[in-house]
Amino acid sequence: MSLSLAPVSARRRALAYVELTKPRIVMLVVVTGVPALLMAGGGMPAPATFWGTLAGIMLAAASAASFNHYVDRDIDGLMRRTRTRPLPAGVLPPAHALWLGFVLAALAWATLMLCANLLAALVAEASIAYYAVVYSVWLKRRTPQNIVIGGGAGASAPLIAWAAVTGHIGLPAVLLASIVFFWTPPHFWALSLYRRDDYLAAGLPMLPVTHGEEETRRQIALYALALLPVTLALAPLGLVGPIYWIPALALGAAFVAMALALQRRASTPHAVRLFRFSILYLFLLFVLMTVDAAVRTRGGVA
Repeated sequence: MSLSLAPVSARRRALAYVELTKPRIVMLVVVTGVPALLMAGGGMPAPATFWGTLAGIMLAAASAASFNHYVDRDIDGLMRRTRTRPLPAGVLPPAHALWLGFVLAALAWATLMLCANLLAALVAEASIAYYAVVYSVWLKRRTPQNIVIGGGAGASAPLIAWAAVTGHIGLPAVLLASIVFFWTPPHFWALSLYRRDDYLAAGLPMLPVTHGEEETRRQIALYALALLPVTLALAPLGLVGPIYWIPALALGAAFVAMALALQRRASTPHAVRLFRFSILYLFLLFVLMTVDAAVRTRGGVA
């Protein structure tokens, strides 16, 4: 697909490179890695490990986002929500997104090798490949379960963080990643409910397109119900205290209530509210987890 570059200012072109990295999503990914760093060693890791790992996670997520822009440039041009992105809008040539992805992946590798360890670097690079190839190239265009299977790529930050501190991947890291994994389907399916026409125009097999809106609302409710006990599973293991699990229970109950309300009544405003709340929900869960871990490990050094 050949695209001619649009005449734009240098500032717009510079901002386009930032847009390729999906900074808001990257920041949310980074937040999910913070409590794992504190929990893994029972305290604050060495500054180089802490900040270096977060930088590596950020670079890996930004790399995956840039590759995703490159792969999706054709379908992005067909959807109202994405047609103004840098590649379909002709602000940047597609090759720039591709090269940016490779440069960021290399920087992620170098940063994690320098500040963490080989396992953390390998997990980060695997997450980039999974998101860029397995999800973006293969799953997204072939199966309505794309979001479910592809959710593993977005859940890698706790695994990277835990590996960076301990040199292995433990059960707590898997539980933290599972929160993001189970959160991903209801989050994106809520979006797909009110953007169904976009996905239909792009020929993407999102669940509302292939199985209808009623089934999508049912699946959202099921995943919301499954997510709640996963978010609370850390408490019986002694990994979190009431600073986390009490508000997490309340937030989870609100998330489930909104999902069930959407299941009962087909409503675009309900879907929009659930989608927006889901972002705040995940952010607050991991912030609360971070505060809880900071209080419980106060004075400890990993």
